[in-house]
Amino acid sequence: MKKLFGIIGSPIKHSLSPVLHKYWFEKYGIDAEYSIIETTDKELSLVIKRIKDGFISGINVTLPFKQKIINHIDKVINDAELTGSVNTVLLDNQDIVIGENTDVYGLQAAYLKEIDNTNNKKALIIGAGGVSPSVILSIQKSGIRHITITNRTNEKCIFLKKKFNLLNILPWEKLQNEIKNFDIIINATSLGLKNGQDFMFNFSNTKNEVIYIDTIYNPIETKTYKYLKEEGKKVFNGLDMFIYQGQKSFYLWNKINPEIDDKLIELLNSKLK
Repeated sequence: MKKLFGIIGSPIKHSLSPVLHKYWFEKYGIDAEYSIIETTDKELSLVIKRIKDGFISGINVTLPFKQKIINHIDKVINDAELTGSVNTVLLDNQDIVIGENTDVYGLQAAYLKEIDNTNNKKALIIGAGGVSPSVILSIQKSGIRHITITNRTNEKCIFLKKKFNLLNILPWEKLQNEIKNFDIIINATSLGLKNGQDFMFNFSNTKNEVIYIDTIYNPIETKTYKYLKEEGKKVFNGLDMFIYQGQKSFYLWNKINPEIDDKLIELLNSKLK
């Protein structure tokens, strides 16, 4: 019987998850489909019921449902429990709907494993939304102790500080001026997303050796990414993080650790041109 997987979120049309998982299904001979599932807050419980009843084998969860979905599932485990953020849902052998988080692994595997002397580094996370708890935990796991967060709505930063008490909070209006003090900057907002809003300033006073990571992968180069790249700074887009979190989701569902090969990278890049 064909297995059904999907992704829920809003906006969701830009997602490359169907392309990623279809490639791996074909590569490993798995009879499965992966689709975009248009969902509202009110329909979350219905989606989970379809997993519970065996109609859907698993889903990925993106903004704005990473926290909201927790109220509808049976159990959160591992990084999902530590972050309070779920991006992968599956049914275990006891028919319990499990919420897991593969974003933490995705960020570490894609970028953070390559950073040296983490003890001395200062990291800034811009944004306190759905992916931010995962970004905080992955930075923490990498050994970085000086972590600052900023967000347009300060209350969201305060909420995150209750979960991660080591966090420093930077007021949004001081961002442009204070950006020069950080070694690693991670954009965890939707600013720069295709057809969306962008930052109202350029990042002209960053350190020469700054590492800038965009969690956005569509477009492949946001305005800030382009600017810093032209300035000769070390920049990463969100594509690698997206691929690695997808790899772990695929493993959780199918118990196969799929290969990230050149053909897959080319395919994904061609969809973002």
